[in-house]
Amino acid sequence: MIGIANFFKDWGNESMKLSIVIPFYNEENMIQKMYDALVKEINQITQAEFELIFINDGSKDRTFEKMLAIADADSRVKYISFSRNFGKEAGTIAGLEYATGEAVILMDGDLQHPPALLPKMIAAYQEGYDVVSARRTRTGEKPHRTFLAKHFYKLANKMMDIELMDGVSEFRLFSRKAVRAILSLQEYNRFSKGIFSWIGFKEKVIEYENQVRTVGETKYSLKFSLNYAIQGILSFNDKPLRMCINLGLFCLMISVAYVLWSFVQYFVAPDTMVSGYFTTIFSVVLFGGIQLISIGVLGEYIGKIYYEVKKRPHYLVDQTNMTQKGEQNDN
Repeated sequence: MIGIANFFKDWGNESMKLSIVIPFYNEENMIQKMYDALVKEINQITQAEFELIFINDGSKDRTFEKMLAIADADSRVKYISFSRNFGKEAGTIAGLEYATGEAVILMDGDLQHPPALLPKMIAAYQEGYDVVSARRTRTGEKPHRTFLAKHFYKLANKMMDIELMDGVSEFRLFSRKAVRAILSLQEYNRFSKGIFSWIGFKEKVIEYENQVRTVGETKYSLKFSLNYAIQGILSFNDKPLRMCINLGLFCLMISVAYVLWSFVQYFVAPDTMVSGYFTTIFSVVLFGGIQLISIGVLGEYIGKIYYEVKKRPHYLVDQTNMTQKGEQNDN
């Protein structure tokens, strides 16, 4: 195995500041393990100064208490505690806004994003990449989740103007230039995977073995993942609206063709005409279902416009030991 020092042999005496952003929600049994594993890695990287930004996303357990204890013991640890649970997207944008490093690394707090990958990601950043993405294999994942995930990415890539890569999550490193680009997109309904792909920039993908969660329960249930997938598709493009139009036109053509066929059959072979109970019910159910789906898609877009117009903040901070946002420091 290549030693960590080999990744940074060309750095010389140059030092830089890196920010690591980790959102936590009800992770009282994991936060100390995450911190220990993270510190074990970053303490070996002597050529960089680290800032650890822990986000408490309205946890209802003792996550924040343990976060405070860690921050008291390590001055590198900064914390931001939300007034309630605003969701992972809010935690992500808060961390990016408050980070002061010249590069920012996003990680999950459940050790499924292995800290051991940090040296490779930092080395790629030193090579000139503005975005370094970690792509996991699906080893050890439940078969039905793998099946659904692969088909989601296939569907999403057909319905979006950008490309999403299967297995690439929010475990990424961004240069300061990329961070500014992400923060310039101020929409309320955020889909980070789409935003990260949309900004472009020079990117390198690093693969790693899937890490199975050992402590606690996953926050990504099948229902949550399905809702997140639908929200992502609808939040990031208007192709579903165009699909509703195309589907409506297709149904109209089928209806006209069926009417013409019935009209011709009435004159050519009137004896074969039978009043179709099944045909009537089928048509009502089919076209009624299509109308309901189309109305639902329209309703989702109208609802998102409603939230965008309100211009509510993405999050509210209850407690923090950071004085101001990183972007304000830059200005």
